[in-house]
Amino acid sequence: MDTVTPPPESAALADHFEALFADDDDPWGYRTRWYERRKRAQLLASLPAERYASGFEPACANGELSAELAARCDRLLCSDGSAAAIAHARRRLAHLPQVDLRHAPIPAQWPEGRFDLIVLSEIGYYLDDDAFHATIDRAVASLADGGTLIASHWRHPEGDYFRSGDDVHRHMAVAFEQQSGWTRLSRHEEDDFLVDVWSSDSRSVARREGLRP
Repeated sequence: MDTVTPPPESAALADHFEALFADDDDPWGYRTRWYERRKRAQLLASLPAERYASGFEPACANGELSAELAARCDRLLCSDGSAAAIAHARRRLAHLPQVDLRHAPIPAQWPEGRFDLIVLSEIGYYLDDDAFHATIDRAVASLADGGTLIASHWRHPEGDYFRSGDDVHRHMAVAFEQQSGWTRLSRHEEDDFLVDVWSSDSRSVARREGLRP
């Protein structure tokens, strides 16, 4: 198991993010860094379907990934526990009528309904143990038949993490292995980040497109 610096308490972490987004609308350089743009492109390319009827992206931050997910979703619900982050996301996504934005921390305010796509990007290590496992359980329960969950996380230790990105993906893999009918469709692994895709539709993209039996 990877060793990470002990994170602050959950309440202090929430205050930390509120202050972070109050001071900067793009604190991690989602718009400006090639690393971030390339990682988003990898995540989007890993999705097995071209379009989704309904998607959910918790921890949407300032909405940079959300804007690109919206191009693939008929409806997209985005939430974040930071009011400041949601304010930035509203400005970024104001031109996209299919996007619904909510100030709602997870898992406490997990939305009702079922989704064809759930995106857990850069969130798993910020949740304490109870919240992390509850989030996985609710995500699995909220996926529609044939739905897809995609997860992407940074692999290096940070001072505000409860667990490493590798541990996030290991725990998620165990959770899906315990669920009947779920398959890991793909895994992209680099020194810096992971992207994993799970679905209850085990067909490859080529089979979905009719290119092979």
